[in-house]
Amino acid sequence: MRTLLLAGLALTSPLTLAEAITWPDLPSTCFVSGRSATSQDVDTGCAAFLINVKGQAAGTPIKLAIPQYAVHVDEATGKETPVILIQAEENGDVKAVGYKELGTGQLGAALLREVRLLGTKKPI
Repeated sequence: MRTLLLAGLALTSPLTLAEAITWPDLPSTCFVSGRSATSQDVDTGCAAFLINVKGQAAGTPIKLAIPQYAVHVDEATGKETPVILIQAEENGDVKAVGYKELGTGQLGAALLREVRLLGTKKPI
C-alpha cells in the first residue's frame, strides 16, 4: 500500500507555490505607493527600507501596482517565499522592493529581479 501511495504522489503534478497557499486580501493601508518611503513609514512597518543619500531621501517610486502579490526567490538558495509587496523604489540602476512575508508578517527587501510579480488579484 505504501508503494502505491508513493507512486501515486510521484505521478501527480506538483502545485506551484502560488496555488498551494491561502493568500490574504491585499492591505488597504500601510504601504508606500507613488512616492518615496519616509523614516516614519519604516518606523511604522509600512515600508521595509529607506533610500538615503547624504541624509536626503533619494528613492524614486517604480511604476508598479503596490500593494501586490509576489513570490520572493532567494538567489542563493532558490527558496520561494510568498510575500505582499508594500513598496518599490529605485536609485540609479538599483531597483528594490519592500515586502511583508505571508504568515510571519516579517518585513524584507529584495532587488526587483528577485521577485516574481503575481499582480493585484488573489492568485488561485
